[in-house]
Amino acid sequence: MREVSANVSSRRSTTTSVRAASARDSAALRQPCVAMSSSPQQRSTAGCSVKETIEASYTKREATLNLMVTVEDVEDALSNVIDPELGLDFVELGLIYGVDVDGGHVHVTFTLTSPGCPIGPQVSEQIEEFVGELDEVEDVTSSMVFDPPWTPDKMSEDAKFALGF
Repeated sequence: MREVSANVSSRRSTTTSVRAASARDSAALRQPCVAMSSSPQQRSTAGCSVKETIEASYTKREATLNLMVTVEDVEDALSNVIDPELGLDFVELGLIYGVDVDGGHVHVTFTLTSPGCPIGPQVSEQIEEFVGELDEVEDVTSSMVFDPPWTPDKMSEDAKFALGF
């Protein structure tokens, strides 16, 4: 019974991930609706409501003024750091414990699957390489910790499915 339950849970996780990716991709294709007019009638003619026009205007300004790197940007870059033994990225494996962003300075706290794992220096180099490629990043530091110890329950559902958990 437990195996059947795990398989159903894994299928749900995969389905949810696929739906989330699809929603993200379709949202990226949509353009904000901004009509450059103060007349509500002209905004309506352009297919925009007043609320959409105002929200899109603020979004547009925010996007051009916000030049700081975000935690999400760093996590996206960290998805390129791969555990060579497992073939999965550190984010999915739950090996990234923290990301601190202070302006252009980024600090990543990570762990390894076991204290005896020999890839520690290689991981630090990859973190600095991939996060350092982000335009807004000036400095990248990382620290390896073993407290709390890593356990398989820290993995994402997709990683658990890929590894047969």
